[in-house]
This record gives sequence, structure tokens and C-alpha cells, in this order.
Amino acid sequence: MELSDANLQTLTEYLKKTLDPDPAIRRPAEKFLESVEGSQNYPLLLLTLLEKSQENVIKVCASVTFKNYIKRNWRIVEDEPNKICESDRIAIKANIVPLMLSSPEQIQKQLSDAISIIGREDFPQKWPDLLTEMVNRFQSGDFHVINGVLRTAHSLFKRYRHEFKSNELWTEIKLVLDAFALPLTNLFKATIELCSTHANDASALKVLFSSLILIAKLFYSLNFQDLPEFFEDNMETWMTNFHSLLTLDNKLLQTDDEEEAGLLELLKSQICDNAALYAQKYDEEFQPYLPRFVTAIWNLLVTTGQEVKYDLLVSNAIQFLASVCERPHYKHLFEDQNTLTSICEKVIVPNMEFRAADEEAFEDNSEEYIRRDLEGSDIDTRRRAACDLVRGLCKFFEGPVTGIFSGYVNSMLQEYAKNPSVNWKHKDAAIYLVTSLASKAQTQKHGITQANELVNLTEFFVNHIQPDLKSATVNEFPVLKADGIKYIMIFRNQVPKEQLLVSIPLLISHLQAESIVVHTYAAHALERLFTMRGTNNATLITAAEMAPFVEVLLTNLFKALTLPGSSENEYIMKAIMRSFSLLQESIIPYIPSVITQLTQKLLAVSKNPSKPHFNHYMFESICLSIRITCKANPEAVGSFEEALFLVFTEILQNDVQEFIPYVFQVMSLLLEMHKNEIPSSYMALFPHLLQPVLWERTGNIPPLVRLLQAYLERGASTIASAAADKIPGLLGVFQKLIASKANDHQGFYLLNSIIEHMPPESVDQYRKQIFILLFQRLQNSKTTKFIKSFLVFINLYCVRYGALALQEIFDSIQPKMFGMVLEKIIIPEIQKVSGQVEKKICAVGITKILTECPPMMDTEYTKLWIPLLQALIGLFELPEDDTIPDEEHFIDIEDTPGYQTAFSQLAFAGKKEHDPVGQMVNNPRIHLAQSLHKLSTACPGRVLSMLSTSLNAEALQYLQGYLQAASVSLL
Repeated sequence: MELSDANLQTLTEYLKKTLDPDPAIRRPAEKFLESVEGSQNYPLLLLTLLEKSQENVIKVCASVTFKNYIKRNWRIVEDEPNKICESDRIAIKANIVPLMLSSPEQIQKQLSDAISIIGREDFPQKWPDLLTEMVNRFQSGDFHVINGVLRTAHSLFKRYRHEFKSNELWTEIKLVLDAFALPLTNLFKATIELCSTHANDASALKVLFSSLILIAKLFYSLNFQDLPEFFEDNMETWMTNFHSLLTLDNKLLQTDDEEEAGLLELLKSQICDNAALYAQKYDEEFQPYLPRFVTAIWNLLVTTGQEVKYDLLVSNAIQFLASVCERPHYKHLFEDQNTLTSICEKVIVPNMEFRAADEEAFEDNSEEYIRRDLEGSDIDTRRRAACDLVRGLCKFFEGPVTGIFSGYVNSMLQEYAKNPSVNWKHKDAAIYLVTSLASKAQTQKHGITQANELVNLTEFFVNHIQPDLKSATVNEFPVLKADGIKYIMIFRNQVPKEQLLVSIPLLISHLQAESIVVHTYAAHALERLFTMRGTNNATLITAAEMAPFVEVLLTNLFKALTLPGSSENEYIMKAIMRSFSLLQESIIPYIPSVITQLTQKLLAVSKNPSKPHFNHYMFESICLSIRITCKANPEAVGSFEEALFLVFTEILQNDVQEFIPYVFQVMSLLLEMHKNEIPSSYMALFPHLLQPVLWERTGNIPPLVRLLQAYLERGASTIASAAADKIPGLLGVFQKLIASKANDHQGFYLLNSIIEHMPPESVDQYRKQIFILLFQRLQNSKTTKFIKSFLVFINLYCVRYGALALQEIFDSIQPKMFGMVLEKIIIPEIQKVSGQVEKKICAVGITKILTECPPMMDTEYTKLWIPLLQALIGLFELPEDDTIPDEEHFIDIEDTPGYQTAFSQLAFAGKKEHDPVGQMVNNPRIHLAQSLHKLSTACPGRVLSMLSTSLNAEALQYLQGYLQAASVSLL
């Protein structure tokens, strides 16, 4: 694409259309942009638009499109074409920083993100001048520019908070510190001075405090991995200023908004985080400053109000205390009973209260409420922080703290009992307090794994939790119902099984509650209970114990999906999946109605898939319905195909990218249920599966390969007779996959199925070409993964067509090639093969080469006979060689960048492991002994003399063991 006005105009028109709410206009525009994004100059056209367009909406749209383009295409993936040409890359890096700094804030943010995506790949090696360019802008004195630099630096360096330690990372951080730490410190001091100078100028203060927040965030990122020498030497400057900012109160920075945190709150929150980092990781160096921070943060907590805007500040401040109180050498600060009482009274209890804002979230923003409360999202809540503080204090002061709180719990419950409809919030706080006191260690998978001995959980459950859940109406006191259900969920390992069984019908009835939080918690609790393990690793709650509730459970779960706000509730769908899995054949009578409801739901969500987890569990539930029903009645597969194929066709025709990998997996499962033939409905689809466009998306590759394998397993002869013209297409797919280091194993899966199932004559003409392709790949890039797959393939080929055919095809490509393969690949590398079935295939294949290949006995190949036998005995007896050369780096499918639909494996669509030599050979060691016996009968004396002169003693001993076990001897 030329950098011309005409192209700018075209691009403007298409960008406008991508904002249109009507999909008929929006979709084609998105497709057009997708089709041109590979063209040279496309990114430069976008940058020109966001700089020069007269319309603000186009500028913003161009900046978002540019950022997403960079996200999808900047990373260069091995074996895949470079999606952005080098001249565009150079031009982008040369222009993006100045452009970002001169853009308005909304666009600045998008470009800043784009810089950090590019930086993640190119900085520092391929973009050495980025830092200098940024640091030089600090001199400009223009805080719009400075904040742009700080924002970009923050998005570049924040990954240091969660990267694993490595020499590469340390080298990069050192480079950044050398260039950045001093200018950042000078900027920090200068900005603080400017805050004093402009103390009465509200608009100047807003800009300066935005800078201070970013500086404080950068401080956190640069200090996270280790304490840099520079910051240790300058700790006085940083900590003194941080401390004075914590105690600062400027009326001009206070906001009237009760919801949104102001700049002052955000800055103080970050400083609390920074202090907590130093207190936890660098306590020795930080010790001189600690007491004054504890005092300042304590005062902050006691004087800050209950408004939502202070939530982040309060939770970070409490987290600071929590991190300090569990360090052994700070415990003296908390030992005094009065201190503990005052922390409990002034910090913990007030921050556990259920506020009006929480009630509002519970009712009107339930998704966010559930995310915070159930999943422990990254958004810190006051309650979570207070809970962590209780846990921290219990580490050294469990007795006194439990004592203080027991008093609070009792008085709260008494208040509630006086007037439940008015005082229900007291009971809510009491339940929360008991939960935080009792739980010492918790995991998502198992709930509480360690509990406080001083709290009687079962007694509390029976007296205070069950009565709420047993009340006749499921809709009264929804918050207390949610608390009760959550209590069951958290303490499911501590509460006795008989109490859990009493709870199950109560949870099932709460699936009908109007409150989204209550019916979601009920579904989640059931799902967690169904995954608990009892003795012998079986589920704690059995299908037999659930028998009386099957109908009401399934009815209520599916009804819950029709409640307002829960049409795509992932917790309910996960509970449906888990119920199917637990109940197994008990669900068969309900399948016709269940599959209808699942299909309708699938059709509805495929119009606009927005909840990935919900969608995943929905497909898992469909797979379970198929598996359970067809296990009992294989003929039922046809009725599932009838129910599902219409929807599947629509998904494939509309190219619903998120669902296509799932559809292929379900189709594989259905096709594998057929015994020996492929129905015509599948054959009609076969040619479409070979279209290159489907194979462009990495997420499609594993399920498509599996689907093609199912076609080959069930109907190779149909393909050979009715679709022989498609075999080159099938091999074309193999050729594409084999060329990629990431997907070559998938290419071998396909090739192995072709060799194993296709009639030999149908692939005869292609065989030599297949081997040539494999040798070319071996020459160009030989990786351990490729070698392992290659070994399995050649041995499978040998099993299928015979050892002589293998030797002949190798030697027809190049004379003596067979010997080279034995000597350079099979003998030295066979130890690397892993997996029971794979090892068995290799053992049977090598046995055939040793005993059914005449050239091995009477040509120059004979010298390889003993080393090959030795290697085979090694495969049987030596540990697997799992070393991988240092220079090798496999790209995982998950790592492919951008918006590719990642492949999501459906657990319940799992493929049964298939053993191609199972029918023929049960025990490969005995098979070797029998085959050697047969060979020695054909040429008496030869085998024994080779063994006695050349095979090493240990291997010989093993071999004698095999011969004894097979009750044969060598002649």
C-alpha cells in the first residue's frame, strides 16, 4: 500500500465502518482491514492517520487498531513468515516515541502500550536507543511529555515484577538502572519541590501528582527483583519523601466523588505497596525507616473514612501491616494486648463491615462482586486485606486474637438475634470474622487446608449457618444466604460428610434464588462438593447418594440459566458439567431434554461468544452427554448428530473462530463412536477440512489433526475409493505441519494414521516423496522432538510394510542410506523415545529389522546388527534419555502471539490411546526372543556366534532372560 492520500481516505472510511453497530457493515470492514494488514506501509498509514486526521474519533480508532496490529504481529515466530516488513519496523521505532509524546492523553496511552509490546520483543538488543530517547525528554520540563515517558517506562518495566530470575533479565535491569535510576531520582526530587512551589495551584498539582504516582510505580518495578545498589545508597532521599507524602494532606487534591479514588489516595496506596515491598524483602536495610512508616500508616488507617474511594488505600495500608506483623523481628511491635485490641477494634472490625456500597454491588454488579469475593481477583477489597491481617496476627498471637474476636462475634450474633431484619449485617460480619479467624491456609482446589484449632467450625455451622439455608423462602436475606453457602464451600474439608449431605438439597433449592450471587454460589458450592475425594481416590459424594436428587438437580441447574443475568453463567455451566460427570448413567433418562437445551444455548451464544469459560464447560457437557449415552447405547450417536449438526454447520459457515476448535473435537468424538464406516454427512465435509485457511490458525491444528485421524481410522477405504483425489491434499497438510518446529509432531500423528490405515496401493506413489520431505527437514533443523517422532514413524512403517520395504525405500533414495539411518539416527537416538505405545512400536520395528531383513545378515549392514540389538535392549532396560540440547527451544502453541484462538483441549472429548501393534504383539521382549529363535532356525549358528563375540555381557544377560521367559533357545 502506497503512503498516498487515496489510501488514507480508504482507510478512514473502513475504520469508520468498524465502529458501526450493525454487523452487516462492521464485519466486512473488519475483514478488509484483516486482509490488508500484511501489506507494506499499512502500519505507517495508521500512524499518519492518528497524527493528521481532522476527526478525533478516527485518531482514537487508528491508535487502537495500530496497538492491536502490533500485539498480533510484532513478535517474530520461528518457522512462520515475518508479518511486518523490516523497513516498516525501522520506521515505526524511529517515529513512535515522538508521536506518542506529542499526542493527546487518550492516544498517548494506546501508543505507550504499543511501545511496551515492541519493547518486550526488541528492547534492549534491537532498540538500544529507546532509553536514551526517553530519558532525554525528562529535561523538557513539559509534564505532558514527562508523563508520557513515565507511563511508557511503567508499561515496559512492570514485567520485572513477575519475571523469573535469569541472567538475561538481570543484564536488562542493570542496563535500565544505569540509564534510568539517577534521572528518575532527580525527577522525583524536582517534582516534590515543584509541588511545594505550586501548593496553591490545583491544576498544576494534578499534573505533578500524576507524575509522582508513576514515579512511585516505577520505583516498585525497579526494586522488585532485588535491592539495587543505587536505591540502597539513595534510600534516605526516597523514604523520607515517601514518608512525608504519606502524611501530606492538601485540600486542593481532595475529591468530592465518593466512588473514584483521587490522586492523593492513589499515590498513598502505591507508597504503602512500596513500603510493604521493602519491609518484606529488604527488612534489614529498611529497619531504620520502619517504625515511622508503621506510625504513619496506622494514623492513616484510623483517620480514613469508609467511602469506596479509599478502598485501595485502606487495603494496601492493611496489607502493609499484615506483611510487617508476620515477620519474626517485628513482632515486638504488636505484642502488647492493648495494641492487639486496638488493631482489632479500629482496623479489622470496621473494615469487615458490609457497607452500602457492597450491598449495591451485591445487587446491581453481581459479576464484579463474585469475582472479588469468590475468586480473590487482583482487586484488593478491604475485607480481603482485613482477613490477611487477621491471618498475619494469628501467626504469633493466635490465642489472644481468637479471644478478642470471639467476644466480637458473640456480641454481633446477639445484636442480629434481637432484630434479624434490621441487624442482618451484624451476622454477616460475624460470619466473615469466623471465616478469617479459622482459615490458616486455603487453596482454590481444596478450600481450607489448615484451620485454627480454637474455632469449632461444625458447631458454628449447625447453629448459625444451617438455619439460614433451611428457612422456607430462598429469597430472604440474600447476603446471609450467600455467606452460608460460601461457608460450606470454604470449610468443606472440615465439616463432616453427613452435614454436607444434609446441605446438598438445600444448595439445590438455592439454585432457584433470584439473587445472582446466591444461585451462582449454590452452583459453585455443588460443583466443589462433587470434586471432593473420599477413600480410594473415589469421589466423596457418590452417584448413589445423589440418586434421590438427580431430577431436581438437573431441572434447577438448567432453570438457573434462564434467570435474569445468568444466561451465560460459567459457574452454573461448570456445575452442569460436574453433575454429569458424577452421575454418569443416572442422567441417561434426561438426555433428550438436556441435549435440546444445550443445543439451543450453543446456538444462542455462537451469535456472539463472549464468555470463554462458559463456552468451554458447555462443550464439555455436550461431550459428557455423548459419552455417557453412547457407552450404554452406541446406536444413539445418530440422534446426537441430528441434534448438533445443524448448529455445527452454522458455526463453520459463519466462521465463529472461538468455537471451531471445539466443534472439531466433538465431531471427532462422534465419528470415533461409529464402528467401521463413515456416514455420508461426514464425507461431504471432508474436502473442506483440507482447506489451507483452516490450518492458518494455530488453535485449529490439534483438533483438526485428530478429526482427520478419526476419518482415517474409521473410513480409510472409503477415502481411498471415493475421495482418492483428496489424498494429495491430505499429504499437503502433513507437509505444512512438518515444516514447523511447533507443529511437526501433529504432522507425524497424521502421517502415522495414513500409513497405518490407508490401503497400501493408495499411497504407493507418494511414499518416496514423504521420506524425501522428512530427510530435508532433518538436514535443515534436527530437533529432539522431530527425531523422536521420526523414529516412531519409521518403525511403524516397518511394522506395516515390513523391514525389507523400509530398507528398499531408503536405499532407493540414495545408495547405503539405510545403513546411515541405522548408524546415525536409530542406534544413537532410540533411547530418547518416550511413551509406552511409542516404545512398543519402536521395539517391534527394530525386531523386524534385526530378524526379517536379509540384507542385515549378509551385506555391509551386518556390522550394525549387534549395535542395533544392543540399542534395542537399552530401550527395554535403560532409563529414558530425556536430555534436550541447550540450544533447542520449542515454541509452545500457547506462546503464539496475539489474538489467535488458543487451542482448548476438552477433557471429556479425550481420545482413547491407540496401540497399532497391540493385536500383534503383547510383550515386545518375548516377541524379540521368539523372532531371534525363528531367525536362528533359518540360519543356524550365525546368531549365536555374533552374540558371543560382540554383545556386551550385561545386554547378553538380559537377552538370556527374555529367551527363558519365552521358553525358546537359539540354535
